[in-house]
Amino acid sequence: MNTNARDEQPLSRTGVLISARGLRKSYGKTEALRGASLDLHEGEILAVTGTSGSGKSTLLHCLAGIVRPDEGVVDYGGEQLDRSSEARLGELRRRDFGVVFQFGQLIPELTALDNVALPLLLAGTRRGPARQKAGEWLERFGVRGQADLRPGEMSGGQSQRVALARALVTAPRVAFADEPTGALDSLAGEQVMTALVHTAREAGTAVLLITHDAQIAAYSDREVWLRDGAVHSGAADVLAREAARREG
Repeated sequence: MNTNARDEQPLSRTGVLISARGLRKSYGKTEALRGASLDLHEGEILAVTGTSGSGKSTLLHCLAGIVRPDEGVVDYGGEQLDRSSEARLGELRRRDFGVVFQFGQLIPELTALDNVALPLLLAGTRRGPARQKAGEWLERFGVRGQADLRPGEMSGGQSQRVALARALVTAPRVAFADEPTGALDSLAGEQVMTALVHTAREAGTAVLLITHDAQIAAYSDREVWLRDGAVHSGAADVLAREAARREG
């Protein structure tokens, strides 16, 4: 894609799509989240930044219904996800949510085309139409020529574009992107982010972007900072608090 995603105009925010309040999550004695709260608006691209181990991925997993918080509430359109059944959460991840991980997590035995078609097949689309639509999405992300290749035969940037196509092929309301450029060089990372933002803008898809890279966060409409398991309005807010504590 040749569109410069940095120049694209953000969609005007409407209602809150996902609201999280007071999320706490521990793994053994390690507290990953300590009362984190966050709102994601319809059509918004929101970056959650922070250092490694700050709880960013745990927050995403709670919001996407992948893991349940120990405490707190995750509301999606009036539905409390932290109390939803596993069957319901699975349905939402097939229909309303798309997830992209740092290393793509494509199925190694499937071609790029079949990886992208898989969510459609799981949603009940017939094989022929699913593969046709998958091909169209590979085209949109500039990897139609890799349709018959398996993940091990593609570059990291190509694999991530395929993973993005797979996450967005069902036209989800929310795309969760967990360090989608973390394993890529700067050029491939820019290309992946341009493709993600451009496609999300076209579809009106909200994006929750997890990153530790300020250049990647710059693609977002809004940025929050996760530190000590809690969400702050931005890195500047955290730095100001730390400076105040040192002066005190």
